[in-house]
Amino acid sequence: MADDLAGVVLAAGAGTRLWPLTLLRPKALCPVAGVALVDLALDRLQGVVTDLAMNAHHGRGQVQRHLAGRAGSVHVSVEEPDALGTAGALGALRSWIDGRPLLVTNADAWLPIDLEPFVDGWDGERVRLLTVRDPIRGDFGDLRYCGVALMPWDAVAPLAPEPSGLYEASWRDRWEAGALDLVVHDGPFVDCGTAGDYLAANLLATGGPSAVGPGATVGVGATLERSVVWPGSVVAPGEVLVDAIRAEHLTILVR
Repeated sequence: MADDLAGVVLAAGAGTRLWPLTLLRPKALCPVAGVALVDLALDRLQGVVTDLAMNAHHGRGQVQRHLAGRAGSVHVSVEEPDALGTAGALGALRSWIDGRPLLVTNADAWLPIDLEPFVDGWDGERVRLLTVRDPIRGDFGDLRYCGVALMPWDAVAPLAPEPSGLYEASWRDRWEAGALDLVVHDGPFVDCGTAGDYLAANLLATGGPSAVGPGATVGVGATLERSVVWPGSVVAPGEVLVDAIRAEHLTILVR
């Protein structure tokens, strides 16, 4: 394992494809099987890195309040007035990263994985990306980036705190030069960008049954099939939800 490895969770996205859920919470706080995506992402890094940071923009007040109730210290980089994208976010965190190698993960990736083997096998010199096989949506041939990257300091140092993406600012050139280390993940992964994918992540997390969050109320005689009920939300007695997301006063049908 790399010594003094810093960890960053990228969590500033507006979540426009997940609307209208993101009217209620930023995407990073949407729960999968009752646990906020950002907590799942932070837990992925916990124990593998020495320090944790994350960026925040959309719903940053909610995110900061959520983190205040979480055990352990997380440095928050608030992006104002505009979100900086994945590369710009790291540029804004350069002084915090301070020369260390970096483990980065996306908050919106549902990815149950132990990252220690991914880190332990790293040479500390090449950018290493975790990928899944996806010939239709591949970023690097038939491999699709699935939200975890290892970056040496010399790949982070040139990044500017301005709106930009890591693929365009760094990874594309390395890919074309044959200088990317691509590791294939054979386990489950869902990019929770749309309501359908978000529902799928919840059902994978529960093993099939509907995901009912803590404090949710399901009335007598209600039927839930392949659905998500957010913490504190209510399903009325006798109500039928199939392929649906109940989030506070909203109901989204996934078809």
